[in-house]
Amino acid sequence: MGIKTTVVPKIKNTIRTAKEYWSVPPKGNYIPYKEIASLSGAGFGVYWTTLLPGAIGLNASNFLVGASIGLRPMDLQIMLTIANLIGIPIGIFRSWYYDNHNLKGGKFLPFIQRTGFPIVLISLIFVWLPYENMEYITKAVVVWFMYFLLNMFLSFYNESYTYFQQIITPNAQERATVMSISQVIYSLAPTITNLFIPMIAGWTWGLNNIWTYRIIYPVFTIIGLIISTVFFHKVKERLILPKKKPEPVRMFDAIREVAKNKYYWIVQSANWVVFLESGYGVVLGWSFVYAFNGEYQSYLGVANTVIGNAALWSMLLAPLAIKVMGKRNLLITANSINIAVLIVLYFTYKNLILICVLWYFNTFINTFWNIVQHNISADMRDYHQWKTGVRVDGLFGPLGMIGTVISFFTGMVYPAVYEKMGLLEDYNVLYDDTIRNNLFEVLILCSALGALLNLIPFCFYDLTENKHRAYVDVLKIRAMFENYAMNALDDNELEDAMGIILQAKELFGKEKISIDKSVLKEAKKLPHRDDEEKQIRAEAIKKAKEEIRNIKETNLAIERASIIMHDLNKFSSAAGIAKLEQAKNDISREATYYYENAADELKSAKKLPKSTETEKAIRSDAIKNARIKKESAALLKKHGIESIITPDDSIKEEIINRETAGFIDSIKVKKELREYLKAESIYKRVTKPYSDAANLIAQADYYTHYEELEEKYLSLCSTHNK
Repeated sequence: MGIKTTVVPKIKNTIRTAKEYWSVPPKGNYIPYKEIASLSGAGFGVYWTTLLPGAIGLNASNFLVGASIGLRPMDLQIMLTIANLIGIPIGIFRSWYYDNHNLKGGKFLPFIQRTGFPIVLISLIFVWLPYENMEYITKAVVVWFMYFLLNMFLSFYNESYTYFQQIITPNAQERATVMSISQVIYSLAPTITNLFIPMIAGWTWGLNNIWTYRIIYPVFTIIGLIISTVFFHKVKERLILPKKKPEPVRMFDAIREVAKNKYYWIVQSANWVVFLESGYGVVLGWSFVYAFNGEYQSYLGVANTVIGNAALWSMLLAPLAIKVMGKRNLLITANSINIAVLIVLYFTYKNLILICVLWYFNTFINTFWNIVQHNISADMRDYHQWKTGVRVDGLFGPLGMIGTVISFFTGMVYPAVYEKMGLLEDYNVLYDDTIRNNLFEVLILCSALGALLNLIPFCFYDLTENKHRAYVDVLKIRAMFENYAMNALDDNELEDAMGIILQAKELFGKEKISIDKSVLKEAKKLPHRDDEEKQIRAEAIKKAKEEIRNIKETNLAIERASIIMHDLNKFSSAAGIAKLEQAKNDISREATYYYENAADELKSAKKLPKSTETEKAIRSDAIKNARIKKESAALLKKHGIESIITPDDSIKEEIINRETAGFIDSIKVKKELREYLKAESIYKRVTKPYSDAANLIAQADYYTHYEELEEKYLSLCSTHNK
């Protein structure tokens, strides 16, 4: 009776909901259920596609190049450093290309669809080369070359997949839910491989023998490529942008803007120390393979499967955890627990069962981190678009090369530790309990320190979920005004944006409602002796909780209303009026006007009063405007007015839309475009005071059409009601 009254209705409701939203997303969301299913299948394929390539790494903990091929830890690190050094300009090109390519199918999907096959082919060639017959130096050179070639494609593939997940929906909570659901299904891939590969390897050649990577891994990799190819044709990207064609983004212009994004530096500073936290990662695998004379190696697959199950629960709980705690608090909590787990591991690493128990708990915690970091990265990009008005994705990458340079030095830490502790090219020394245990202790302590250092930057991260939602709402409103000006506004955009504005106008300036939990407490005190009393009590508790939830939602909407109305009213505020007057003054001059007094103007701007928020805003705008004029003057002085050529959009359009015969031809076109964009960039920076003024005046004009849009919206609502 109990099952029929509880479980069966829930199952029926789930099936009914799935059918209802299979092709059409729920209200307020963007993704139908069938696309979530396709994304999940694609993720499964991605994991298997990169299974063998992912097993090829230049570090001592890598069974293939370390234990199987037999390269020394420090040599591997030097090889990795050289590869990364040469990879810097390639990485910069890759980042620029994401934001400037002319491929059909989206911003990132074309790269996913085009790089899978080369990755699989190169990785298969890699493992089948006859390393057994090579001298040490020959092995090192061949491994380095193949690794470098493989990673040229693998970097495109992995980055594109990561970025793609971040723009599949602009709704942060929906994105967290979708990523959680897709990763639950995607997690079946590592569950299968973590179980069977170590098990089969234990029965055959072992994880430290190259034949495992020649025979077992390729089966999964080829199947993964087929699966991912099928499912990636059934998903799409979603960016909130005006319908005009995006302008090409010059790399150095984007870098200048990205460098001003405070959240970018918070995330990057955490990434710079994450290498230290990863040191303990070898403890589980090496304990099974080398401890107890390797007699438990075949059980590593079972352990990996059981431990991998921990990720399932955190994937399921992640959307709720993000909703309740927020991304920042969840990250800090997860890292704090990780530190405690590592401390316990230090005292228990000799016990294989306790290692597995701690690894299970650690996997549960770290999976939250993996999900949250992708969402934080997406939020950071939306914030940047709100702040600057320019959408940048790939060009966040070049500044990240700072981390690559830092890794040249930090990457030497663990190889130096390995060799200092006695691990060279003969990995059989790990069968020695003393050497292995001493090494484990050092690695675990370093990891605990790394986890602490990784936690600190996020204490300064204050981009809350509600702020992010407000920024996305503002982007929708701006797109509505701009699309209306271009006569490209559709009814759905109008309804969405005007609904946001009307709610914000209604709540703007209101005080937050205090939450009184006494009603809930009284409801919980109600008697529940029989079924009738239990039902009355349950309904009272439900009603009280719903009231509290509604108040919380209203308070969050009041917070958002402040950000939304500030943007909507920016041209009628004292600071906005002052800024608009300055823009009118700047646009009255020539576009290439020489601001010879910009330095004095900057000094005067810095002396402006800053006692009130309005004064601070006026002063900040004046300083920013003077600095732009100062840079304009410096560029004019450097290049000379005669070399500043007005760009011809028809030339740029011809270059952008030019048909290319192949990759080489495409590179030539990109080079021509790059040269054009460099000249255009100089012109734009020289004329930036003028163009900024023109854009501000145009945007102010867009906002004057609000009443027309509101009338159009009300008319649309009236039609719907009929």
